[in-house]
Amino acid sequence: MKRVMIFGYGFAGRAIGRQMLARGWQVSSTGSAGDFAFNDSNMVALRLAQADVVISTVPPVDGACPVLSHYGDGLAGKWLVYLSSTGVYGDARGGWVDETAPVGGGRRSARVMADAAWLARGARVFRLPGIYGPGRSAFDRLRDGRAHRIALPDQVFSRVHVEDIAGGVLAAIDGDAPAGAYNLADDLPTSQNTVIEAAARLMGIAPPPLMALDDPGLPPASRAFYAENRRVANGRAKRVLGWRLLYPTYAEGLRAIWRGENA
Repeated sequence: MKRVMIFGYGFAGRAIGRQMLARGWQVSSTGSAGDFAFNDSNMVALRLAQADVVISTVPPVDGACPVLSHYGDGLAGKWLVYLSSTGVYGDARGGWVDETAPVGGGRRSARVMADAAWLARGARVFRLPGIYGPGRSAFDRLRDGRAHRIALPDQVFSRVHVEDIAGGVLAAIDGDAPAGAYNLADDLPTSQNTVIEAAARLMGIAPPPLMALDDPGLPPASRAFYAENRRVANGRAKRVLGWRLLYPTYAEGLRAIWRGENA
């Protein structure tokens, strides 16, 4: 039986774990939803020693990668996966970025350093845009009053369904993909407004009103989200990994979530 150790059994980690369990893998994980705590060093060391594949979804903390800081010595000889962020590319003014684009010009310097550190260890680094899926979608934001439409007509973002992240990771493992960076994003970058409006139509409700970026009612974290503008290219993952999207655009993804919620 193949064994995997997943650091960080959150939204993406659980999706990966479910697909691996379905394929007969033995899955060990850390996190609040995992098998044991991250700081349970004895258990982590034991399961890490047994693992064939190690996957980390853990973001940097205080400028450093906790997995590398605490357990880096146990990663030698393992098949490594790290879930990074397309935020490493910074602002592209709406242009396309692929894995050859420069990194480090954005607001996520700690993520850039962690991304580089995992690449230096021979990991497959998956750079992810906005992640959505059941329980974490535009429907939830509309219900909770957290959905916003901002009057920025040229602003676009990329996104990816959580099950397509898992599919990309499994495709890499199945094909013993070469180390390096891979963007996992869907085929249709579009504005956040478009996604919110599509979800509102499915729900049969009016979308929230347009707001200015400097509106005092917009949370600072949301305002920072709009500071960067880029389209993420996914061609390398398709060519090298043979990755095939279950949800090529937000439209298929939203419809599937809506059907699931109303089944």
